[in-house]
Amino acid sequence: MMNALERRSTFALSSIFALRMLGLFMIIPVFSVAGQQYAGATPALIGLAVGVYGLTQAILQIPFSLIADRYSRKPLVVIGLLLFALGGAIAAMSDSIYGVIIGRAIAGGGAVSAVVMALLADVTREEQRTKAMAMMGMSIGLSFVVAFSLGPWLTGLVGISGLFWVTTIMGLAAIAMLLLVPKVTRHHRNFQQGYLTQLKQVLKMPDLNRLHVSVFALHLLLTAMFIYVPSQLIDFANIPLHSHGLVYLPLLVVSLFFAFPSIILAEKYRKMRGIFLTAIGGIILGLGILIFGFESKYILLTGLGLFFIAFNVMEALLPSWLSKAAPIQSKATVMGVNASSQFLGAFFGGMIGGQLLLLNDTAMGWGILTGLAILWLIISFGLAQPRYLSSMVFSLPEDKETDEWTSQLLAIRGIEEVVVMSDQQVAYVKVDKQQMDESARQHLTHLLGKEVAI
Repeated sequence: MMNALERRSTFALSSIFALRMLGLFMIIPVFSVAGQQYAGATPALIGLAVGVYGLTQAILQIPFSLIADRYSRKPLVVIGLLLFALGGAIAAMSDSIYGVIIGRAIAGGGAVSAVVMALLADVTREEQRTKAMAMMGMSIGLSFVVAFSLGPWLTGLVGISGLFWVTTIMGLAAIAMLLLVPKVTRHHRNFQQGYLTQLKQVLKMPDLNRLHVSVFALHLLLTAMFIYVPSQLIDFANIPLHSHGLVYLPLLVVSLFFAFPSIILAEKYRKMRGIFLTAIGGIILGLGILIFGFESKYILLTGLGLFFIAFNVMEALLPSWLSKAAPIQSKATVMGVNASSQFLGAFFGGMIGGQLLLLNDTAMGWGILTGLAILWLIISFGLAQPRYLSSMVFSLPEDKETDEWTSQLLAIRGIEEVVVMSDQQVAYVKVDKQQMDESARQHLTHLLGKEVAI
């Protein structure tokens, strides 16, 4: 069970993610039409105004995350959210398409997705990590559906400039949510290395690269599907565009009933690799069904439902697996590379989805996406089961300096990281139980002044 601190932090950080995603997604279903009112607008520039956010996100995720592994994460999140809010305000006050493009680029400059995820990893115990990441993943999925439902309605109410102001308000509200997250100080064995060396180290790890390919493929398929499927819902299921949110929301809710047991099974019984590969298989099955049954309303919805179930399982497992596989001192950097891969996947998914619409062969389009998913599965077979750490919670000592105490802890074989929450006077100590021998247990008992069950 999550403790109160973990529940509060997970709620706050998931809300930050959801508020940012709402601000991003609400623009997508309306800007291709509403954007035509801007001076100098052309189809190409309208497309750039929508896509430039993802491009600057992809470029800046890694620099933000490299800094986050060396300095406090919360100030970086504030800077990123301020950039997001500023970009929304610039777009809202612009009369030309170029002003909107600049505003969207600045908003994308607040590339702190990886920093937020790393902060969530800091404030949750290893055993509760997957649940926390699952909640964050679900908040992203829910914000997607809510945004596609709210965007057209809000645009009719306040106009496109008003919609940009709403994104600014959401960015500022997200900053307020940070007050619910405890202040943390991270301690780990010191690895002195430059930024470039650290990035090279991360990029040389095969399993991490397979996870980066996975998030790229997942969001490529998701984005391509959301470009490709709306016309089919209209033509074959007779569901009008304004009602599509009412299709996605029930499918998302149903998928949660399957996703959460899968996540618990993956974590509790250490079946993460098996569940991970099964989820990719579920995506392949869902897309494969659509090759042959897209003309039937119920088969179309069944295929989409299978895709959503597998997508939500993957969305929860990927961040948790990353946090396990990443070197302790490079956790944010790994998540930054992964976030860049995610945004690049969405970018290429948009391009592929647009090309599929030009095919005039729906079955072939679903076949191409299924083929990409099969290639993803083949690449992922090389993944090894992740290392599992355990977390222990200790009160901070009253008779020692915290830095001295953490240094003594980190000198013990098997202790990987100590995350100190000074306001709460507690520390999360992350332990690799397989590395701890009897000497290490005795040393820990002596340091804490009490017997510790490991």
